[in-house]
Formats: sequence, C-alpha cells, structure tokens
Amino acid sequence: MLAWPSEGQAAVEVEGVGSFGSTGGSNPVPIASVAKVMTAYLTLREYPLPPGEQGFVVKITPGDVAEEAQRLALGESTLSVKAGERITERQALQALLLPSANNIAALLAVHDAGGLTAFVARMNSTARKLRMVSTMYTDPSGFNDETVSTAVDQLKLARAAMNIPAFATIVDEPSAELPGVGRVANFNGLVGSGGYVGVKTGSDRAAGGCLVFAKQVTIGGRRLKVLGVVLGQREGSLIEAALSSAQRLGDSAAASLRVETALPAGTRVLSASSADGRRTTAMTADALRELGWGGLTLPVRVVARPAMSRLRAGEAMATVAVQGGSAGVTSAVSARAVAGPSLGWRLRHLF
Repeated sequence: MLAWPSEGQAAVEVEGVGSFGSTGGSNPVPIASVAKVMTAYLTLREYPLPPGEQGFVVKITPGDVAEEAQRLALGESTLSVKAGERITERQALQALLLPSANNIAALLAVHDAGGLTAFVARMNSTARKLRMVSTMYTDPSGFNDETVSTAVDQLKLARAAMNIPAFATIVDEPSAELPGVGRVANFNGLVGSGGYVGVKTGSDRAAGGCLVFAKQVTIGGRRLKVLGVVLGQREGSLIEAALSSAQRLGDSAAASLRVETALPAGTRVLSASSADGRRTTAMTADALRELGWGGLTLPVRVVARPAMSRLRAGEAMATVAVQGGSAGVTSAVSARAVAGPSLGWRLRHLF
C-alpha cells in the first residue's frame, strides 16, 4: 500500500512500467521553485550539454548585480554574483537546480530568449506540447504565485527532463562548487541516499513544501526509476515536510514492486479453425512474468503466426508478451493436432 501524503497533491509512477495514480485533486496550485525544472529543460533543449563540457558562458553585468540585490531584499533565493565574473552553462544550471537561485533563472531566460516575456511564452508552449494541460507559467523561477500546475503535470515534465543526461547528472549532485561563493548544497536532502537521484525542491507560503523526486531501484535485475511529485506539504518546515512526504511515498512505491506471473502456463489465448471447420486452441507454453504491483493492469499482446495448412499438437501458433514490458515472451502452442482438409473437402471446393 502506498504512503500517500495526507495533504496537498501527489503523483507517482515507475518509468517504463506504469502509473500508481495521484491524490489531492487536479486543481492547479502554486509550485514555487519546482518551476525551475522547466527553465532547465528548455535551456538544455536549446543548448545541449555533453558530458564533461561546460557549455556557453555568461558574463555578469552591473545590471545582474543590481537585480540580485533586489531579489535578495524581497526574500528570494539567489546566487551572489559580481560584475565581470563569468558563469558557464553547467554552473548556471547547478545554481538553478541545487540552491535554487531565482536570479540565475532570470539570467538563463534572458540568455535563451532575449527577455523574460519571450521565455515564459516558450515555457507555456512547451507545457502544451508535453500535454501539461493544467499548467501556467508566469515567470522562470516560480516566485510568482500565479505560476501554477498539478502533480500530474509536473510528473510529465520530470519524465522528459530526466531523459536528458546533463539534467539527470546535475540534479543527482549533493553539492557543487560555484564561482564567487564556493561549495553550495543541494536543497534536496534525499539525494545521495536510499537510491534518490533528484530532482527539485520548491517552497514558499503559497505553495507549501514541494518536491519532484526520482528514486533508482533494481527489481528482478532491471534498473528502474520511481518518479514522483508532492505539492502543498505544510506539516513542519516546508522543505522538510516535502522531503519527508516524498521519501515515504517513494519508498512505499519501490517496496511494492515485484516480478509476478502475468499469465500462467496453460492459459488459453487464441483459437483457430481449419478450412473444413476443425478447431484448436492455443495455450501459453510457459508462464509469462512481468514487473509490476498489485492492481496494475497489463496489456497483453498476442501475435499469431501466418496461416498454416496443418498443425501438430504443441506447435507454436503465436507469441505472447506484455505490451511495452521487458520480462520476455512466451509461445502459445496448439492444444491438439489439426490436419489439412480432407480429400473430399478439397474436391468439393475446387472451384
């Protein structure tokens, strides 16, 4: 049984296997710095970052310094910057995703689209393409309460973002060395333990505590990611509330995973008849096993062989597999022999 949070929204899935569903309704709510996942996603889509490379370089201007001071005065999370210093794309993404710097979100938006308005338009356009139908971005950092989404929508984005190797690498860093400030810690305290490998925190008065999370698990020799989102957690300090709720949910989802028999050996999956009306059934030769959890619906695909003139008992008539699964396939074999049409039948059907 999953440990769903008692408040806010949540959604969780196993990548490549299926969804556990969601709780807390589907009304859009503020998401705070979780919005930066989209900012990072768009940056990396526009400027791919190969392993070991630093990407583009941004030079800090006096205007950037003044903006950082203004944001700091408003209580926003920022990265201290100095005029003339240079920040690479990788460093900017680390500052965005680990200590959650709002001024760096704006810096990346301007670099990418030339201005905040144009970048926010790109955020919303991309959300539509990802079928995030209940999401509206109004700024690249999530500081505005009008930037809203749902746990289900943010799970769609997490799936896409974690498929970008540079993004997955950065959000899995417990800390990073950044210019001017030295080593900074990842606000996501789950990273580095229990298989947790990302993704992004968010917290403020309107949003409560939020976390998009990813947990790596190995079940039946197969490496998988549990992806989840918790929004609106308020039991205690906001980030700690989100971390605790996410950990309970992620751990319970991982604990429910197992390899089970989807179809036992001897299950009838197909019937066939000869031209003269003789019939046989095809049954699974071996058990079909697949990874999942109790209550998960698995679509099974049966692919029949081309038509044959006769069948022997035990001859393969089809292959059977869980659609989209990876635990293997089995054959469906004929329960009895079916000979070809008799001579009399063939003579009667010459024309």
